Amino acid sequence: MREPLPEQLRADVRTLWEYHDLRHPPRRSDVGIGLGSRDPGVAVHTAELFHAGLFPRIVFTGANAPTTVDRFPRGEAVHYREIALELGVPDDVILVEPEARNTGDNIEFTRRLLGECGLAVRSVTLVSRPYQQRRAYATAKRRWPGVDVVCASWPASLEEHLAGDLARVIGMLVGETQRITTYAERGFAIPQRVPAGVERAFGRLADAGFTDRLL
Repeated sequence: MREPLPEQLRADVRTLWEYHDLRHPPRRSDVGIGLGSRDPGVAVHTAELFHAGLFPRIVFTGANAPTTVDRFPRGEAVHYREIALELGVPDDVILVEPEARNTGDNIEFTRRLLGECGLAVRSVTLVSRPYQQRRAYATAKRRWPGVDVVCASWPASLEEHLAGDLARVIGMLVGETQRITTYAERGFAIPQRVPAGVERAFGRLADAGFTDRLL
């Protein structure tokens, strides 16, 4: 409904996209954690990384949110597990955490579940949507101090994401940018540097009406 975007706003979208996608080099970790969302690509990529030998165990974490219940009516983590099984991941390497309703819960409840299973964890790979990476990383560093964190996402391009639902994706990018500062101020996450160019891009997109995910 907003296409085509003016050139400046399209550049601003890319600025936010590149800020949130941390582009961590993949490395082996003790567990891969698939963070629940609307995106089945999270489960697909978690399975791909498992098959590539990046981690020996998986936790899928997530209950439901108003934005996911239509797609995953039995819960995000439950459906993610089923996707991974279809992709050949053995059932006995998957743990399901079905209660988390936000990223803080994802981290806390996964940490608790692994502890209850007697699994010592020193390193994790967080698998999420690309534009959730920075907040997921900052949250994990606050809620799980001492653990080594690397982030990963299914390698779909910005254009592919925008083609699916332009207004929703831009709204998510704007909302994620606000949360980097706000959640650090509230103690939910560690502080992250927000470059001036990112702040300007955020302001222009918010002024253009992409505000549905703002707090």
